[in-house]
Order: sequence, then structure tokens, then C-alpha cells
Amino acid sequence: MNHNRKKPVMPVISRREMLRSASCGFGYLALTALCGQPSFARDSSVIANLSARSPQLPARAKRVIFLCMSGGPAQMDTFDYKPQTGKKKHPGSVFKFDQHGESGLWISELLPETAKHADKLCVLNGMHADITNHAQSFLQLHTGDRLRPRPSLGSWVVYGLGTENQNIPGFISLYPSKPSVYSSAFLPPVYEGTPIGLNTTNMSTATISNIKSEHLPVSVKRQQLDFVQSMNREHATLRSDDARLDAVIESMELGFRMQMTAPELLDISQETKSTLERYRVGQGKTVGTCKDSDFGRQCLLARRFAEAGVRFIEVNHGSWDQHKNHREDLTANCESTDAPIAALLEDLEQRGLLEETLVVWGGEFGRPGLVPENGKNESGHNARGFTFWMAGGGIKRGLAYGKTDPTGARAIEGKVHFRDLHATILHQLGLHHDQLTFKQGEREFRLTGIEGGKVVHDIIA
Repeated sequence: MNHNRKKPVMPVISRREMLRSASCGFGYLALTALCGQPSFARDSSVIANLSARSPQLPARAKRVIFLCMSGGPAQMDTFDYKPQTGKKKHPGSVFKFDQHGESGLWISELLPETAKHADKLCVLNGMHADITNHAQSFLQLHTGDRLRPRPSLGSWVVYGLGTENQNIPGFISLYPSKPSVYSSAFLPPVYEGTPIGLNTTNMSTATISNIKSEHLPVSVKRQQLDFVQSMNREHATLRSDDARLDAVIESMELGFRMQMTAPELLDISQETKSTLERYRVGQGKTVGTCKDSDFGRQCLLARRFAEAGVRFIEVNHGSWDQHKNHREDLTANCESTDAPIAALLEDLEQRGLLEETLVVWGGEFGRPGLVPENGKNESGHNARGFTFWMAGGGIKRGLAYGKTDPTGARAIEGKVHFRDLHATILHQLGLHHDQLTFKQGEREFRLTGIEGGKVVHDIIA
């Protein structure tokens, strides 16, 4: 016997390599994505799953559709009518307005289809924020904080309520421009939003990555996943304070279930021709700052996700940053979004979903008005007074709440800060904004921050 022969060297296979080769593709994707994110969640009492939970208060809404108009919509040329008064021309509306519906809400000529639903809208003309820089105000709109990474509104909602459908994500962001709009930050990663169609992506081909897998029968893939999950759970016993690992386990199960449900929801080929036309699917515009995001497809998908029980759906359109060509770019942005939003409101109402779905429209701030007929076509930023609107979800219909001064420069009545907006949204979902907290670094955090917010009871039906 040759005792000098070297013993064969067994290859060292790391746990990660084992997952790469043995698990379904979506499982490894979940591991690499989630373990690559910083996570500071260490509160073992937190429920890190998407199971539906009872609200703290009587809920008027079950879900939210947030129509995010990034860039700062010009409120005086959309919903906050500022006619000329006095002898001297002053900043105000440069497009024609008319009153609509039984409520008589003033709405711009640029939004004729949305105007048909005036009696469904609650227009908040007294909105205000803290800063006029896009990035910081956009972050504050989504997270309540204008400087530091914090959980987004959607993540807080799903953290508080879970979701109704365990086969699809509880929080979906369509065509997002940056991760801050769907980040869970220090909340357990299971509450992270799922982006579909990153900004500049063709929405007609956008999907949830790695949910299609036809190389094996479902029963075999289930066996594979069970094997991997058994290792995960054994590993989790040694890392009981690691929320990332819990999220990996949860996301692998969700990924497996999504294979059966998500592709069908994303496939709109079975929708009627008239429906596709009403939503203007594939009919977006690219003019100046207005970029084609196939907003109609986004709104149609939002309706389908709402029907399927998704808790929070964000629909994104930008940019409304009309600095140089205000009239032309604003016209294009309104034309791109008007009919799809009207179709969404119409379908939600007809299908009995509007009263339990809170629809919110707005951007990070507004814009100062132009002086009519002075030849200028440029506008800047205005966080001191601008407009949002809400519909459904137990909110009053056909109401104009709050107002700005005669030139639209600042909110003077019915003032609503982003913190108040957040508090009101949570309230309609049955959540106390001051009790929905997460302990991080010996501090209790909440969406409305240390300043807190006020529920705007005057707009609740």
C-alpha cells in the first residue's frame, strides 16, 4: 500500500454556494438582495411576516393607491384656481378653469377627464412642506424625514397591517425613480416594497424578477425549497436577532407562491380593447420634461393589484419640473395622466372598491404662478403652498379644503403638512400614527417623527 498517496481533497462548499445550486432561482436572488442590504432591526417582538393583522381603529380603507407626481405639479394650473383680481396683473393661473360636478370644484382645462370625477375628489389646497429641494422634499413625502433613510409610507402600512393576499407582495411600486420610495430602512426587510419597471424601463415588458421557472415541475421545486428552508431555519436558531435571515425565509416562500399568481396579474392581454383605450395603455407622451412611463398601464395594473388585495400600490409619473417651458410641459404631463386616472377612479367606483381604497395624488411640492401675458414661461419651486387630492377610503367627496393666498404663494387656511397627510392616511387604514412605532437603537421611531402629525378630521366623511 502506498502510504504517500495524497488523500483526495473534498471541495469546500459554502452555504451560499449550496443555495445557489440547490434552491430555486428566486430564492438565491432573495438571499443576495436582502443580505446585501444593511439591516438594523433587532426587536425580536416584531412580527416579520405579511400575514393580515387587525387594525387598531375602525378602518375606513383597506388599501392605498398613491399617484406620485414627482417634480412639483403646478397647483395654480391644475386644481388651485387663482384668477386675476385688482388692476395689476399678479402671479396666478394661466390656463382656463371651470367648475365641475354638483360640488362645483374648480379644475383646469388641462384635466377634462379627471374633472368628470370632481364629486369624488377631496382637494387639499393648503398643503405645505419644509424644503424646496426636490430630493429632500421627495424623501420627506415618502418617509417623513428629509435627510436620513427611513421606512417609506408603504413599508409602515404593511408593517402595521400585513397584506390580504399572501401570494403577492403587500407593497408594490410601479416605475419608481429611486429606492427611497419603497425602502423599508430599519424595518424588517420583508416590508420592503417590490419595484416593477424601474425608471426608464419599458413598462410593457416590466415584471417581478425571477418568478418564472419552468425547468422543473412545481412539486419538485417545492421539495427543493423545503430542503433549503430546513437549512435556513436551522441556521436561524443560531441568529435569532437577524431580521435579514427571517426576511430571506419569508421571501423565498413568497417567491414560490408568486410563481402561480404574479404573472397572471401582470398580463393585461385579457383586458378588453375598450379598457385598454380608456386607460390609454401604450399612449404616453415624451415632450420636454414629460417622459413616457406608460402611465396608463401603471394605472391599470394598480386596479388589478388592488382587486387582488395588495395593501399599498404606488404609481409614478415624472417629471413635473416645468422650469423652462411651463405651459408646454405641463400640458403634456396632464395629457399623459388625465385619462388613466379618470379610468382608474371609474373602475374602482364601478367595482365597489373606491370606498375601501384610498387614492392619493400629489408631488413633493408645488410651483409659483406665472404672470399672464408677460411673456415668461418659467416656474420654480414652492413648498409653502400646494395641492394634493384624495378620493375614496372614507374621505369626503366634492370638497375643496384649505386655501392659499391670492397669488398661491403660501397656504393660509386648512394647512396640511406631510406629517398630517401621513397621520390621516394611517387613520383611515385604522392605525394610530403615534402608536405605530419601531424600536431602533433604544429609540422609538414613527412615520410622523418626533413632531407628530394631526389627523385632518375635517375631510373625513
